[in-house]
Amino acid sequence: MAKRKRLPRPDWLKVSLKTSDNFLEVSDLISDHSLHTVCQEARCPNIHECWNQKTATFMILGDVCTRHCGFCSVRKGKPGAVDLEEPENVARAAEKMGLSYAVVTSVDRDDLPDEGATHFANTIGAIRARLPHCRIEVLIPDFNGRRELLDIVLDAHPDVLSHNLETVEALYRRVRPVANYRQSLRIIEDAVAYREERGVGLRTKCGIMVGLGETTDQLVATIKDISETGCDIITIGQYLSPKRNSLVVEKFYTPDEFAFLRDKAYEFGLKHVESAPLVRSSYHAHDQFVNSGT
Repeated sequence: MAKRKRLPRPDWLKVSLKTSDNFLEVSDLISDHSLHTVCQEARCPNIHECWNQKTATFMILGDVCTRHCGFCSVRKGKPGAVDLEEPENVARAAEKMGLSYAVVTSVDRDDLPDEGATHFANTIGAIRARLPHCRIEVLIPDFNGRRELLDIVLDAHPDVLSHNLETVEALYRRVRPVANYRQSLRIIEDAVAYREERGVGLRTKCGIMVGLGETTDQLVATIKDISETGCDIITIGQYLSPKRNSLVVEKFYTPDEFAFLRDKAYEFGLKHVESAPLVRSSYHAHDQFVNSGT
């Protein structure tokens, strides 16, 4: 079988790589506190823009994932022991950066009894102790659909609970072989139910990628599924193959096509939509939070 030829990147996906003093300061803080960021591990195209603005998405629970998703550049294998000092180190770095909005995500840790839920809660608590007025967003794994683990995170009172669907249901076996489309939708549904049951000011968020071989009709159906969970915010961005052995890009969507998807999401009732080629889940996260308010 002939090797699939990689598509050339269009002009609208070119980004600036300018490095400022702020970029270097963030880099030093991450290194000094032995932290990981999804900006680095996922090879995010927005890293220079975000770090120049002194924003970063902290990745907790190590840098080795127990899942083998075809789109991701994070290392796969057997993770090491959990660093119990990590929540305080994240909080200390967030304090030194003077953050008013912090985003925390993680690798999947199917090897742990609580799959990392308590570590998420401890990290939220540590940031709150140092930065009481800082908004906190957590981008969580699926916890294998275990509602009690989701509740551990929600009981720590994040401001935003985010979980990415990533792709359309028809592509899950190829893109997210260990995950389940309906299970991921239920995470958002359960978070919305928690909000209603407890009367808390939680917002919910979900992200998808395009360019993995899906059809426009499948994307519209997926956006509709997300809207029906009661989700507040959706992010839609172009998939970019992070490594040579990752899934290839099947199509580069144009800015006009992203605008079409954005309009559809608003038609379905989403409160805030970020839809553009370089959009990632935590890109402009603070603005997403502000613009999704009622």
